[in-house]
Amino acid sequence: MPQTHTLSGKTALVTGASRGIGRATAIALAEAGAQVLVHYGRNADEAAAVVKQITDAGGRAQALQADLAAPDGAHKLAAEVRGIVGGRLDILFANAGVAGAKPVEGYTVEDFDTLFAVNVRAPFFLVQQLMPILGEGSSVVLVSSLAAHATVGTLSAYAATKGAIDTLVKHFAQALGERGVRVNAVAPGVVATDMSSFAKTDEGRDFTLSLQALKRVAQPDDIASAVVFLASDAARWITGDTLRVDGGSKL
Repeated sequence: MPQTHTLSGKTALVTGASRGIGRATAIALAEAGAQVLVHYGRNADEAAAVVKQITDAGGRAQALQADLAAPDGAHKLAAEVRGIVGGRLDILFANAGVAGAKPVEGYTVEDFDTLFAVNVRAPFFLVQQLMPILGEGSSVVLVSSLAAHATVGTLSAYAATKGAIDTLVKHFAQALGERGVRVNAVAPGVVATDMSSFAKTDEGRDFTLSLQALKRVAQPDDIASAVVFLASDAARWITGDTLRVDGGSKL
């Protein structure tokens, strides 16, 4: 790995790190040298497996549990992180999220509120609560989506949460810039994870490839590599931006 991507001596928090993009990114950050806090909501065994994979390879990691759908979930997680890392967090990848595909008339208030609670409220307050330990050179990466920039299926409410993330990135970057903290987002397209399980079917694969300039289905590692880049010194002059990592979807 190029020297500019080395994260030796850095500490990272990855939310939703027990599977999918979060898991791949936690492992990639550890491979780049970072100590990784592996957050999970419900999948304790899967989080433990991520920690074991990292530590078996000589890295450092530990698992943290928090329900980010709860009103105080982000606050509790941030307090635990501060207790572990002390006065400095170098990397925050606020990856945890939920999805929901329904026609507009199919959403309930509960559906809508859950999407915004996990996808918008949690990262907002996580950044707020971790601000005291984010400093010069720290990097925050949020998760946007292709759905924030183009219509894809019946994802109206989910897409709205990701549009909110694109807006928050700019405001956070402005608010934290004077302290030398960079804030960006990655915007994946369809990725072969449990959240996009349809991409693993023949029909879903054909639909996905029809959207993209690059003709293969994305894997979690494809997104993880972009997050490592944004977390590293190679991206030291990038902030307030949303990086599309979608294989050229809907060009």
